[in-house]
Amino acid sequence: MKRILISLTAVLCAATMSAQTVDDTMNPLITSMPSLSIAPDARAAGLGDIGVATEADFNSQYWNPAKYAYMYSKGGLTANYTPWLRKLVSDIDLAYLAGFYNFGDLGGGIGASFTYFSMGDVALTDGNGNTIQNVRPNEWALDLSYFRKLHEYVSMSVAVRFLYSDLNNGVNGSAMGGTEMHAAWTMAADIALYYRQPIELPMGESHFGLGFSLKNLGGKMTYDQVTSNFIPASMNIGASYELPCDKYNFLTFNLEANKLLVPSRMSKFAPDQTTGKYTQDEYSALNSAKGWFQSFADAPGGAKEEFNEVRWGAGIEYSYNKQFFARAGYSYENYYKGNRNYLTFGAGFHLSIVSLDVAYCVGLAPSNPLDQTMRFTLGFDLAGIQDLVNNRK
Repeated sequence: MKRILISLTAVLCAATMSAQTVDDTMNPLITSMPSLSIAPDARAAGLGDIGVATEADFNSQYWNPAKYAYMYSKGGLTANYTPWLRKLVSDIDLAYLAGFYNFGDLGGGIGASFTYFSMGDVALTDGNGNTIQNVRPNEWALDLSYFRKLHEYVSMSVAVRFLYSDLNNGVNGSAMGGTEMHAAWTMAADIALYYRQPIELPMGESHFGLGFSLKNLGGKMTYDQVTSNFIPASMNIGASYELPCDKYNFLTFNLEANKLLVPSRMSKFAPDQTTGKYTQDEYSALNSAKGWFQSFADAPGGAKEEFNEVRWGAGIEYSYNKQFFARAGYSYENYYKGNRNYLTFGAGFHLSIVSLDVAYCVGLAPSNPLDQTMRFTLGFDLAGIQDLVNNRK
C-alpha cells in the first residue's frame, strides 16, 4: 500500500515537473499537494503561467486578490477547466471556481475560490501485485480573501485557505498489513500587494503595474502522522506595462518571477554534511517558518543554485477594444529544478456579460508531459447581468 501511495505522489509531482530522471546531480524542490502550483485559468496560462501583476480579471483570487480593487466590474464569477497531462493519461482534471464582490473604494471587497484536482482511477495493489481496490484520489482547496485600496494606486489583500489531500481515497493500508495512511489537511494564508498607475501618452492612457504576493504560508502535510512535507509556499514578484497603440488597440507586456519557499533536501544545513542530505525524519522535523527562511540560503550550490530555483514567466497580450484578445507567453525553469520549459498561446472574447478564454501549451523540453495542455475559462460579469435585467424591466 505504501508503495502505491508513493507512486500516486509521484504522479502529482509529474504535474509540475517535466518527465525526466532525477539523479544525484539534480536537486528539485518536491512538495506535497503540488496541484496548488498549477495555473488554473486560461488567461494566465496563455501568458506563460503568470498573473501577480497583470491587469485585474475574474481569476485574480488565485494570483493576487489585491487586483480585484481595480476591477471595472463590481462583481463576477468564473469557472475554469483543465484536462491535465493528457499526453500521459486521460482522466486527470483540474477544476477551479472563483468569484468576488467589491463593496467600493472605502469598504474593499471579498473574493473566494474552490479548487478540485482529480487524479482519475487508480488501482491499489498489494505486495504481490494483486488489485485490492480501485480508488479516485483527489485534492481540493477552499479560500476566502479580503481586499481594499490603500491609496489611489495601491491595494492590498489577505487570504486564508483550507487544503485537503486524499491520496488513497479513504483506503487505510493498515487493514492489509501496510502502513497506516490518512487523508492530509492543513491551513495556509496569503498576503499580496498591487500597484497600478496610469501614465498619459500622446496616443492615450497607459498603465504600469507591480505585483507582489506570498502564497500558501501554512503548515506541513502528513499522510501517515509520522513524516511530513511542505506545501508549495511561494514568493511571486511581477511587473506589467500596458501600451495603447491607438484608441482601440493595446499591447501589454508582463514579466514575473516565482520562488518556492521550500527548503532543499540536499542542503547546506543538513546535519550530516558527508551526504549533504536530510533524512526523511530530519526533513519532517523542520517547522514551516524555519523552512521558509532557510529556503533562501540552503542550496548546496550557493547563490547560483538559489537563483536557479527561480521560475520565470513572460507574456504579451494584444487586445482590441478590450473585447478581443490574443496572447503568447514563455515559462522557464532550470533543468536541474524541474525543466518546465514551454511556450503558451491563448485567445479571449469578452462582452459586458460573459467572457470566454482558451489557452494552449507547447512543451520545449523533450517528452514534456505538459505539451498540448489546454485550459478553458468562462466568466460572468454580475454588474453586466444586473444592467441587462434592469434594462428589460
